[in-house]
Amino acid sequence: MPAIPSQQARVHDVLIVGGGLVGASLAIALEPLGLDVAMVEAAPAGALPAVFDQRNLSFAEATINALTALGVMPLLQAPTGSIRRIHISRSGDFGRVQLEAAAYGRTEFGRVVVARDFGEALEARLAQLVNLTRYRPTRFIGLDDADAGYRVVRISDDAGEQRLHARLLVAADGARSSVRDALGIAAREHDYRQTLFVTRLRSQRAPDGTAYERLTDHGPTALLPRGDGHYGLVHGVPREDAEAVAALGDVDFLARVQDAFGWRAGRFLSCGPRSAYPIIGNVAQALTASRAVLVGNAAQSLHPLGAQGFNLGLRDALTLAECIAGAADPGDAAVLAQYAQRRAPDRERTLAFSDGLAKLTSNDAPLLRPLRSAGLLSTDAMGWLQAWLVGGAMGYRGDVPTLCRSAA
Repeated sequence: MPAIPSQQARVHDVLIVGGGLVGASLAIALEPLGLDVAMVEAAPAGALPAVFDQRNLSFAEATINALTALGVMPLLQAPTGSIRRIHISRSGDFGRVQLEAAAYGRTEFGRVVVARDFGEALEARLAQLVNLTRYRPTRFIGLDDADAGYRVVRISDDAGEQRLHARLLVAADGARSSVRDALGIAAREHDYRQTLFVTRLRSQRAPDGTAYERLTDHGPTALLPRGDGHYGLVHGVPREDAEAVAALGDVDFLARVQDAFGWRAGRFLSCGPRSAYPIIGNVAQALTASRAVLVGNAAQSLHPLGAQGFNLGLRDALTLAECIAGAADPGDAAVLAQYAQRRAPDRERTLAFSDGLAKLTSNDAPLLRPLRSAGLLSTDAMGWLQAWLVGGAMGYRGDVPTLCRSAA
């Protein structure tokens, strides 16, 4: 039988480091299991993590199903935008892809949610949990030698340092994961040499449910239909141009985006404050260690082309909750092996899809243009290929967690 930590030590069944999108979702998913769950968060009470800003999140249908079942979607205060069709084209190439939800018996592929509103809904749902302890504002500072049956985690706050014991440690602390580093898990990094500018944009034509993805040699420009009558804009530029683009006034910035995107949505009239994010992919070489597991961006961070990042991370969290359910010990090696095995197909296919699409569409080699154009034309014409794309866009790839399949 495992040794019991001293009475002075705080002991938890599951300790989640990171209170962002995936960490908070995991805490909510674990609540019905009756486990003692704790979350280490950098943001103080009453404040949201920085990730909950004005960027626009594209929720796949599977994600909406799960978040509805978890009681989060009903807590959203701002209107969400329905994605009823997806339009993909590339500058300089003929052909395009247009996917219609109605053609697949759906009213929509997913919805666009503003990150800040999602953060507030998550916070409201977290406040309802009875089995969650929140350490905030607190920093993860390292690991001690493990006790038998437990991970020993060192955290620090204004009162000083303390040690926590956890039967399972979950790294949900982002792409630059300190927990992953402390566990000695290496990560393969790829710098796409792009910076994405994110803002809301008002156009001559109001959103009609179409999500546009316009691809260029220098990066993607996407317009997502928000629920407030604006578009959510994502505009990619080469890293070396980012400083100059950031310095543009609104009129010149809109002219640049109009030139990259074209006139499918009419004339661009105004935009909100802009945020810029360098795009660097990160893939952990392992998903688990002794009594520890990686989820979300700590496990993999993707190029945002295709909007797969949070959808994939949520499936990490839900699969982990399913593996833990019914287990006598949430950190048992067999539980973690099952998690890694179940996540492998979805993770590998989504990584290959996002990375391959980003690299192919950003390559300006003239010899590739006929191939890209032929690919766009064939994708638009071939039903089976469209269906494969739609399945991924809606979040049904690989071993899908039960909550993703139905909101009931």
